[in-house]
Amino acid sequence: MGRLTAGLVTATVLTVTASGCVTVHGEREVVPSATRAEAAQALTDFTDAYNRANKAYDPALDAGRVTGAFGATTQAGFSVRHVTSPSGNARYTPLALGDTAYAIPKQAGWPRWFVADTDSNRDQDDKGPGDTRWLLLFTRGGPDQGWKLAYLSVLGAGDVPAFKKDKDGWAEPVRAGDTSLAVAPKELSADYASYLQGGKPPVFADGEHTSGWREARRKDAVRSGRVSQFIDQPLSEGDFAPLSLRTADGRALVFFAARHFERQTVAKGVRLDITPDEKALLTGRATSSLTREWISNELALVPAKGEVLVANRVQGLVGVRGE
Repeated sequence: MGRLTAGLVTATVLTVTASGCVTVHGEREVVPSATRAEAAQALTDFTDAYNRANKAYDPALDAGRVTGAFGATTQAGFSVRHVTSPSGNARYTPLALGDTAYAIPKQAGWPRWFVADTDSNRDQDDKGPGDTRWLLLFTRGGPDQGWKLAYLSVLGAGDVPAFKKDKDGWAEPVRAGDTSLAVAPKELSADYASYLQGGKPPVFADGEHTSGWREARRKDAVRSGRVSQFIDQPLSEGDFAPLSLRTADGRALVFFAARHFERQTVAKGVRLDITPDEKALLTGRATSSLTREWISNELALVPAKGEVLVANRVQGLVGVRGE
């Protein structure tokens, strides 16, 4: 998939969430959240702003086009690179997105949102086994606000589920509190954080971002002269609210976020390893411990019954504190 920006780490995972509609300004009519032309323009506006910001390593250049988990991680990444490479990136290859399909739900009120399923120039295997698709979820908070990218997930080209659509081609949103699912979308972030901490509730299928991540942490918890502790917290309010679409097979594809901390403590005489990117975010004096803060966005497939499949995770470093 390639590197999106400094401090932004990608990993393969699937997850889905839904959110209820908020009615404001007396707008109660159920209508498509955007026209297809508006959705296409939102994608173009984001791509242009993102390329300017990535080339200059200047978070101000795309601040008006990003929000939520994606905004938090990329803005932190650009801020880091602005410190470590203040002249920008003269060798930057612009992001290009094409072959795009849109899943636009019908909604009442605000916020409104839609998903763009698109092909990027960041993979190196067009139409082969390594080919990927980007799922970008855009939100708009009100009639006087612009579209902003809140979530990004990356799946294999053959792994993107078909969305349920009506006769006019509009997608179906899933309510945040939908209790017909194995896990209601609004509960997914809290359940995921709890699972990563202690393995419960046991609703998640084994995989790289569930059992695999827990095992990797277990192995990394104690090393020679170093001890690591991990804390996970739900992140599901405001711009980080989960959003979800119904798939053609009746499941929910849920976009949700979480916050993660790693506190590493070293024995006397052992030196903390701090990268240049981490130094750019560092607050406090790192003598015996270092706490890293990450924000991740996940993509999950949630059935009516059975296990939740976390299919994609995009994670970025947003803070570092020394003690």
